[in-house]
Amino acid sequence: MNNLKDKALEALSYIQERSQQFTPQYGIVLGTGLGGLVEDVEIQYTIPYEEIPYFPVSTVESHSGKLLLGTLAGKSVVVMQGRFHYYEGYSMQEVTFPIRVLKLLGIQKLLISNAAGGLNPSYAMSDLMVIEDHINLCYENPLTGKNIDEWGDRFPDMFAPYDSELIALSHQVAKEHNITLQEGVYASVPGPNLETRAEYRYLRIIGGDAVGMSTVPEVIVAKHMNLPVFAVSVITDLCSPDHLKPVVIKEILEAAHKAETKLRTLFRAMISADN
Repeated sequence: MNNLKDKALEALSYIQERSQQFTPQYGIVLGTGLGGLVEDVEIQYTIPYEEIPYFPVSTVESHSGKLLLGTLAGKSVVVMQGRFHYYEGYSMQEVTFPIRVLKLLGIQKLLISNAAGGLNPSYAMSDLMVIEDHINLCYENPLTGKNIDEWGDRFPDMFAPYDSELIALSHQVAKEHNITLQEGVYASVPGPNLETRAEYRYLRIIGGDAVGMSTVPEVIVAKHMNLPVFAVSVITDLCSPDHLKPVVIKEILEAAHKAETKLRTLFRAMISADN
């Protein structure tokens, strides 16, 4: 049993067995320092990643490494408490494997969060930026290799990778809860090093408003499987030339924590209002 489909089906079977055939409506991926949303979830089942067949294991300190199934705002959800990154040594297929499994588990929509550096000079620390488009600068693509036709097209269209209805809903509920949202383009890089000043200038010139080391591979796979996606970046450091200074990881985590209440409210309100 070596092919991707067989591995995904085995992981799916294990999760279904552990969760009494729980079928979630929404999948949620929690990024760096943003794990507090789980406090809003009425958790029914907790499955450590290392117990799920073929699941990678989180090696980043700020990523917990558990799959949580339960309810949020009256809807059934599955939450990835921690994600995987290319820089951890995983292939892009491995990084995005859980998204495949969540789609097979039954999710109808995917909500993603991440921590990102703000390239747009108008952004401030702890701002929330709704991702309306992205620039993929990663070396490897998760769709490389044999295509599984029943999952999606060989050449999936990326005209609108982020769902316009979910973006509109985010602005609606943000206004109702007095949350200010930015909206912009996310540039995805492999990491793990942060960028040079010249690279930040380049990323801004080519149209990036924020830069990070995740999310885009997950979105590519979700789009391949025809899964609507909403994604938001928490701006945890300022990368425009006028604001540039050495980055301290502790400050990044503090900025993420500061934004957490807004993000929790946004996701909870969106899921509650979504039909």
